[in-house]
Amino acid sequence: MDWIEKASQCPILKGVAPDNLLNLFSKLQFQIKSYQKDEVLAIQGDEVNRLMIIIEGSARGEMTDFSGHIIKIEDVAAPKPLAGAFLFGNDNRFPVDVLANEPLKVLIIYRDEFLKLLRMNEIVQMNYLNLVGSKAQFLSRKIKFLSFKTIKGKIAHYLIGLKPDQNGTIHIPSSQQELADLFGVARPSVARALGELEQEGLISAQNRTVDILDKPGLLKYLNE
Repeated sequence: MDWIEKASQCPILKGVAPDNLLNLFSKLQFQIKSYQKDEVLAIQGDEVNRLMIIIEGSARGEMTDFSGHIIKIEDVAAPKPLAGAFLFGNDNRFPVDVLANEPLKVLIIYRDEFLKLLRMNEIVQMNYLNLVGSKAQFLSRKIKFLSFKTIKGKIAHYLIGLKPDQNGTIHIPSSQQELADLFGVARPSVARALGELEQEGLISAQNRTVDILDKPGLLKYLNE
């Protein structure tokens, strides 16, 4: 089965051979559901009562702030899970809206069935614990990022967090529109802020490549 090969690459299921995984799933109730581009998989505040693993395509998590700006929190592509760390807890609800970026297929395992899977396999148990820990660390970093008040502060934090190549050049993986969605601002605001940082002699930017010319000067924007 093609879906089991893809599911076996999910961080929660990785390390379990596809044949063994198929045997485990033969003892569980699950479903595979398809979604179209921009179709809603979950709404912020919905109860997380199922584990959803993307086996084809990608989805995005986004929320709307009080001013009406849509802030993209994260893109999630196959073979990763959606809101896996929120499956248990006293108030286990989706923290964001989840929408399909493109046509996608999702493996759905409801909470009680997933508990059975955790009991049946120690590798899955450890993988899931690692996922929960990693997600807590990610959310901590995200809260820090959103605490920066200025666009330049957000850009500075974003650039400093990227790993440069051997020549010290940073390659930005996102377009200006994607950065704007991430920052919760309009795309021209990102372009203007990048231009101002360049005029100040802090960076040198061309397309999606950036050289940091004055790191101490860039760091100052983190305190504004």
